[in-house]
Amino acid sequence: MVLKCLIVDDEPLAREALSGYCNNLEFLEVIGICKNARQAQVLLQENHVDILFLDIQMPIITGIEWLKTQKMVPPTIMTTAYSEHALESYNFNVIDYLVKPISFERFKQAVDKTRNLINDKELTAYLFVKQDKEIKKIELNKILFVEAQQNYVKIITTEETILTHKTLKSMQSSLSEEDFIKTHKSFLVALHKIDKISGNEIFIKDYRLPLSTRLKKQVITRIKSNNRIVSKS
Repeated sequence: MVLKCLIVDDEPLAREALSGYCNNLEFLEVIGICKNARQAQVLLQENHVDILFLDIQMPIITGIEWLKTQKMVPPTIMTTAYSEHALESYNFNVIDYLVKPISFERFKQAVDKTRNLINDKELTAYLFVKQDKEIKKIELNKILFVEAQQNYVKIITTEETILTHKTLKSMQSSLSEEDFIKTHKSFLVALHKIDKISGNEIFIKDYRLPLSTRLKKQVITRIKSNNRIVSKS
């Protein structure tokens, strides 16, 4: 399986080095080389990309700032001269983080890791979030709902509750629109975990969550389209 790659870096030598590394691996094909994220945006809209090599410090908009604006991006390997951005980058499901100068051995290690994840179809099965000083892996099929709490969100799963410094909007952009829906200004709910709706409440296991009057029709329509059973309101 040939993986199509896009390189985004404002440094000519860095672009040349990454392109050369890709050419040394027969399962990689470079379909584009960009100087900034705006150029990359155009190419991503027109082409399928399996792996994105993304620099952080670039003119116009940084790599991380650009990731924040995207709902869906290919599996991403960050390339940068600044190691201090590593922790923040993992908030965006970055697969690996390479610090320049990048050796071929380290490059191949990151690519092999990404390739294995793609082959195993595990990329959309989980996300990473920061809690205190740890980066925690959360399996998406275990999330019941997400609740906004000022500058944090509380992620309730079938096993634990995780508090992380994110907004509800950023969480919504990280989750599939097919599986999660906003039910209230402070709640994002896993559709397949809903047990019933009664009045303006959603029931998930032992939890009773508020359902916005404004969003109720949309939520019920989505549930019915997924062959859910909704109680009479």
